[in-house]
Amino acid sequence: MQITGRIHSFETAGTLDGPGIRFVIFMQGCLFRCLYCHNPDTWVKNEGQEYTVDQVMDKIKRFMNYFGSTGGITVSGGDPLLQMDFVTELFRACKSIGINTALDTNGYIEGFSYSKSKSYYTDQEKSIISKTEKLLENTDLVLLDIKHMNTDNHRKLTGFENKNTKEFASFLDSLNTPVWIRYVVVPGLTDDEEGVNALSAFVKNLSNVKKVELLPFHKMGKYKWDTLGLDFKLKDIKEADAEDISRVKKYMES
Repeated sequence: MQITGRIHSFETAGTLDGPGIRFVIFMQGCLFRCLYCHNPDTWVKNEGQEYTVDQVMDKIKRFMNYFGSTGGITVSGGDPLLQMDFVTELFRACKSIGINTALDTNGYIEGFSYSKSKSYYTDQEKSIISKTEKLLENTDLVLLDIKHMNTDNHRKLTGFENKNTKEFASFLDSLNTPVWIRYVVVPGLTDDEEGVNALSAFVKNLSNVKKVELLPFHKMGKYKWDTLGLDFKLKDIKEADAEDISRVKKYMES
């Protein structure tokens, strides 16, 4: 019996989710409840449509001619790490025919634990690390979404602490998996100099980061919150403009 995954939607010519032209797969399900999420309709895991790996591969193959030398597929969400077994098999199938693979994730894996200085792991932790390694063996690039470096601020933004995400970033570094760091600039929430400086220091300690993307906060997904009857708490926050991005960039560079 083939493994299946629950998928929210597909985008056939994405240009904002990794290098080149990409076939983007939005997985269903996410644990985080980010205040600025523009896809809250992907949160609930048991919704979406069920697909086998073969069914998704059939869709991908129709667009291979558009990938060129730099494009490929990106699995996003929701968060794909909630359906790691499915994504692992999908990436394995893609790599078998030479398709570039990218994983867009917040880096949160329940029960995951890793530190370069840690000498002992429980059997459960070893099992989760092994499972994660199998996924990353066929992952060409990770787009790692870091929400905030301050633990309290991260919890306010997402409902979760950031320890797991930071450990996942260190694990990627240990495997030398190429990473793009993505950081959403929300005026008054994620653009503080102290927090951005902490992010910069964290990134400088990672040898595998190829790019840092500063993404401006926008409200284009607010209608989804309204449709779902959710309270969009950032409705009175201004959208980030070029000046906000430039200021945060200067903090990082300094």
